[in-house]
Amino acid sequence: MSKVHVFNAGPCLLPQAALDASIEAIKDFKGTGVSVLCISHRTKEWEATMDECRALWKELLNIPDGYEVVFLGGGASLEFLMAPMNFLEKKAAYLDTGMWSKKALKEAKGIGDAYAIASSADQNYTFIPKGFEIPTDIDYLHITTNNTIYGTEIRKDLDSPVPLIADMSSDILSRPVDVSKYNLIYAGAQKNAGPAGVAVAIVKVDALGKVSRYLPTMLDYRTHIDKGSMFNTPPVFSILVMTETLKWLKAQGGVEAINKINVKKAETLYAEIDRNPLFVGTANKEDRSIMNVCFVMAPSYEDLQDEFFAFAKGKGLVGIKGHRSVGGFRASLYNACSQEDVDALVECMQEFEKLKK
Repeated sequence: MSKVHVFNAGPCLLPQAALDASIEAIKDFKGTGVSVLCISHRTKEWEATMDECRALWKELLNIPDGYEVVFLGGGASLEFLMAPMNFLEKKAAYLDTGMWSKKALKEAKGIGDAYAIASSADQNYTFIPKGFEIPTDIDYLHITTNNTIYGTEIRKDLDSPVPLIADMSSDILSRPVDVSKYNLIYAGAQKNAGPAGVAVAIVKVDALGKVSRYLPTMLDYRTHIDKGSMFNTPPVFSILVMTETLKWLKAQGGVEAINKINVKKAETLYAEIDRNPLFVGTANKEDRSIMNVCFVMAPSYEDLQDEFFAFAKGKGLVGIKGHRSVGGFRASLYNACSQEDVDALVECMQEFEKLKK
């Protein structure tokens, strides 16, 4: 079978080394004779894996003392609710940069006083708002660092007079982050960190316990910190694959090294989009995402969209269709996506151009 190049927005392409190790663990987990799919989460072998996964997160993101890493079910969508439940006492502001930030704000409004401090909705979320003033009387500012649907990204930590909370689901581990600026960073694993089924939350411990409301046991981050993410049965297999993915990332040189690779991949594809008369990028150039490259057919070639999809599929390119809400094309260049994959997409675009010009 010819090479397949996967650009899915999620679940993401995973490193082959992580897949191979996970397959072996399905057969026999750490020499126990038991598949990881059947292992008790109370065994010393599994507890060691949880410890290893937590330690890898702390090492790769240089997480300072005073923070804990927890593994949860429910994805980032549950974190939309857990964040304000645990941190919103008086008022919170949200930067509205896309569908996911809008959904996060909706959950916060159900908890208390929350509002959009700035928005790019009136221009179809094609840019990241700038120049807004952050008030000092809010509990936190919530940002969504990467917008998978619209292809925009906040690529540097904001300077904020108040604590930040960030949904980093689709760019976590792709670049260095100053964790100390945040009360909470959360992410669904299925973009860069592993398979669907587990979310990670990096929580500043001394910022917890400050709200006056009752916190349901399962929605209180302290529950999961106190019990080492095993208050209830954790998503064992998803955490195992995450651990193997983090081990692969460490072997690549860590977050700083992978960031350089990611930047080169994105520059390669954006350069072709800007050069090729058949295609047009949709996000403002200064806010373009390194993780999700969104583009459409140029106005004169709009009738060729379906034909290009078919042409690309014939070349082994998978997952380049844009989100159903916006259409067009989207190539997700997560950590495990290689330069070879990107070069194959660029070559496909160039071949299609020669056929149609």
